[in-house]
Amino acid sequence: MMNENEIAHKLRMAGCVFAEEEAAILMEWAGDAEALAEGVARRAAGYPLEHVVGWAAFGGLRIAVEPGVFVPRRRTEFLLRQAVALVRPGDVVVDLCCGSGALSAALLAAKGPLDLHAADLDPAAVRCARRNILPGQGAVYEGDLFDPLPPHLRGHVQVLVANAPYVPTDAIARMPAEARIHEARLALDGGADGLDIQRRIVAEAHAWLAPGGCLLIEMSEKQVPLAAELFASHGLKPAWVASEEEDANVMIGKRAGASG
Repeated sequence: MMNENEIAHKLRMAGCVFAEEEAAILMEWAGDAEALAEGVARRAAGYPLEHVVGWAAFGGLRIAVEPGVFVPRRRTEFLLRQAVALVRPGDVVVDLCCGSGALSAALLAAKGPLDLHAADLDPAAVRCARRNILPGQGAVYEGDLFDPLPPHLRGHVQVLVANAPYVPTDAIARMPAEARIHEARLALDGGADGLDIQRRIVAEAHAWLAPGGCLLIEMSEKQVPLAAELFASHGLKPAWVASEEEDANVMIGKRAGASG
């Protein structure tokens, strides 16, 4: 059975930047020498580490993921923190383009019981989300954006989060191979300017938000000016927050309410 140093060397030779950390994770994951050798070979061949071991670290949790499913990014923990600051226990929370359910699971862990509803179009992602959001904690739906949500939620959502695809179509070819090849295209491709899905979400968000409710969407810095105009044109007061360290940008749109 390979030791940790041998694994790290193989991963470094394959171009893995965090070879030592990944070697330790693979050592912990593998049940025997055969599984370890297979896991190291798959990672060295370019498979995402998270798909090899079956989980991704996010928000202090281990989020179950499976091959083909979008791997939650560490930068999205910035979006998580913005949502945590707004969510109160018991709130109606909707997570669109939920992927593996990482945001929802982390919000539940941080804020306790919520009236939580998560949706995604990808059946594999929904399958993972139903592993990460336990029965009784929230509902997970398969469908396109708002379409599968219960109608009674309209006008009652306090916090709506969406880590929707925002990579411009032409930029996908420049993404790292492990994302470009091994994650679902529909989880990455945001159309010509990366904002196709955001436009659809923002257009309907006002009708679903409660008075004073907020929509939070992750995006790139280049998309911020267009997104601010988009939010304002649909009755949401935009506020841009960013983390230079995490290369993370979030637009928060608030629906006017009794308190403004």
